[in-house]
Amino acid sequence: MAQTVLTKILIPSGALGLGYDREALARGVAAKPDLIAIDGGSTDSGPHYLGTGTSKYSRSSIKSEWRELMQARAEAGVPLVIGTAGTSGADSAVDWLVEITKEIVAEMGDTVKVAVLKSGQDQGKMASAYQNNRIKQLQPEIEISPELLQSCSNIVALAGAEQIQKALATGADIIIAGRTTDTATIAALPLARGCHPGGAWHGAKIGECGALATTSPNSGTILIAFDETGFTITPMGQEARATPYTVSAHMLYENSNPFQLYEPGGHLDVTSATYTALDDRTVRVTGSEWVPSDAYTVKLEGSRSGGYQTVSMALVRDPHYVANIREWVADIEKKCTDKARQRVNEAFTLELRLIGVDATLGALETDARIGSEVGVMGIVTAQTEATSREVAKILNPYLLHHPLTEQEEMPTFAFPFSPTEMARGEIYEFCLNHVLELDDPMEAFRLDIMEMSA
Repeated sequence: MAQTVLTKILIPSGALGLGYDREALARGVAAKPDLIAIDGGSTDSGPHYLGTGTSKYSRSSIKSEWRELMQARAEAGVPLVIGTAGTSGADSAVDWLVEITKEIVAEMGDTVKVAVLKSGQDQGKMASAYQNNRIKQLQPEIEISPELLQSCSNIVALAGAEQIQKALATGADIIIAGRTTDTATIAALPLARGCHPGGAWHGAKIGECGALATTSPNSGTILIAFDETGFTITPMGQEARATPYTVSAHMLYENSNPFQLYEPGGHLDVTSATYTALDDRTVRVTGSEWVPSDAYTVKLEGSRSGGYQTVSMALVRDPHYVANIREWVADIEKKCTDKARQRVNEAFTLELRLIGVDATLGALETDARIGSEVGVMGIVTAQTEATSREVAKILNPYLLHHPLTEQEEMPTFAFPFSPTEMARGEIYEFCLNHVLELDDPMEAFRLDIMEMSA
């Protein structure tokens, strides 16, 4: 029996700033969605963006795509929702996108109602929550303390469907949310309208990265129709197709368990899900189950300073040194570290990575082949930029002239840059893998409404 579609969500792409097929977006708007949802970022690009509260994407790219989505929203007459604004969802990143939105509104001569949902957490309050046993450890365990929480430059809580629903209930044209789960912006409206809970969360997971769950990932735009028993996914790209394989496989994406996905308030279980091809490009999914939890928790993400870093690079092409590159690097690491410890009074770490051999996986690398050229990248980390730069300068002559053995001629290798030492400035590290227990889903979030007008 045919199902009555209760909600249609249009997802333009996997993230604002990645780009999308404009024709696919136009087809999606023509399909009359009930809401346009897009992700603004994640932790994929490392702790710097949360640590600094800045965007990894260019401002011009964000403004260009956001303008197009605001125009699509006006044409469709539906809400536009973005989660994890500004890459990390930190409060300053949300403010950054709010300012861009104001600029676009002024340039378009428009008037819109904007709901701003912030996810940033006060470090002092988080320290108190930890002491009151409201912060729980996830696996793998990371040891924390009130002092560590106080040292974070930014802490965010991942909003779920309940917080997005609260923002939607304001009647806002645009919702700019801080850190959210990747699925929350998609699942919120179907859940509020009585769609199947398991189908709402499962469809949101499949749709989180736009067309990634299709045969044409770069086409970007997909439409997901939710109803009382499941959901149906239809790509908007001309050549894109969704198949049972591409859709079911997406549960493996960024997920340690392909059958379960944890969200605020419970978890999704797709063990009994059925994936059916309705035609050569559309897939229907039923049988997913939502399992509520006893306590309502939201995941926490935190970033803090990890010191300062300076990097250097040398290029090694001599076949003798390439063949013995690991022995050469190990000798440099030991001798340079010993010398630097005699000359600087501050703790530091020195690491040499072999670009083109095993720089990505290190000791986990299973392919030991070495080519005709190896890049040797030195990374010095210390608590001050002056010390990191000083140790990198001590490393310089080793990378340039260090012989493999004392009985060999002094070699000379190439530096691709001058000066060789490149300061990376302050670096950041993730330091939380925990959830925060809440009595009220809005307890850790702040919702503000503003009217924007030219």
